[in-house]
Amino acid sequence: MGGQAIDGRPEWGRWPRVDGTPRRELRSLLAGGYTGFSSATEPRRLRLVATASVPLVVKIRDSAWRPPGFVHGVHGSYSVVDGDCAPEYLEVRLAPLGAYVLLGRPMDELSGQFVDLTELFGPSGRRLGERVRAESTWRRRFDIMDEFLLRRLDTGPRPTPEMVWAWRRLVGSGGTVAIRQLAAEVGWSHKHLITKFKREIGLAPKTAARLVRFQQALGRLDQQPSPRWEQVAADGGYADQAHLVRDFREFTGSTPAALWDTTRAGKPASAPHLTR
Repeated sequence: MGGQAIDGRPEWGRWPRVDGTPRRELRSLLAGGYTGFSSATEPRRLRLVATASVPLVVKIRDSAWRPPGFVHGVHGSYSVVDGDCAPEYLEVRLAPLGAYVLLGRPMDELSGQFVDLTELFGPSGRRLGERVRAESTWRRRFDIMDEFLLRRLDTGPRPTPEMVWAWRRLVGSGGTVAIRQLAAEVGWSHKHLITKFKREIGLAPKTAARLVRFQQALGRLDQQPSPRWEQVAADGGYADQAHLVRDFREFTGSTPAALWDTTRAGKPASAPHLTR
């Protein structure tokens, strides 16, 4: 869930995990591959980092917190949730426009919410969870997720071409392109661009741009043994270090330095990766 326990134990990347590669037809719709997590402990209070992607989670071993399978709609600020997290689960992160296709809902209807897979998909959502939990290997669980998402791909809506172009332009600029310029480039009014972003991404374009910029800055930290924060801010298109700190506080609930220290403390050995 891209989260961190806040009872003093770092959780980013800490749990044993197995990674799997989705089918080729799905990869452009996902923000990465499949991941199976397992742990002997269950954090009771979890901080979830803001993200433009949408996690789809199926619990292998259940917990009292949330349904046995759910999606977490895109959220533009960090949030804190109480209650035990499942000690074993499968997670796939849907890319912003990929979520619109695969979930088949206007994304602003799901923003910030935890939605039961059965509520979202009907009986097929319940069967997905049952089939995943019935398997004993991660490879077979990932195969079942492939089958489910490929069926959704065949029936889901398609984003408008202008939104596909606008999202790629936003990501390509590192979140720095002006929103009014973006609207002009696709031939929409500023108001219409906002409406379409909320429907197909789940966020207003300005928030989406800030998240793109933040996530790219976050990604660069993995490549730096000792970050120079003023340089990270400049490379990420921030006006100054204060703006970098503001975004990190809003999107993670932490300062860049504190987050980097916590993440490095919990960095695991390379995860096993299943390929086809």
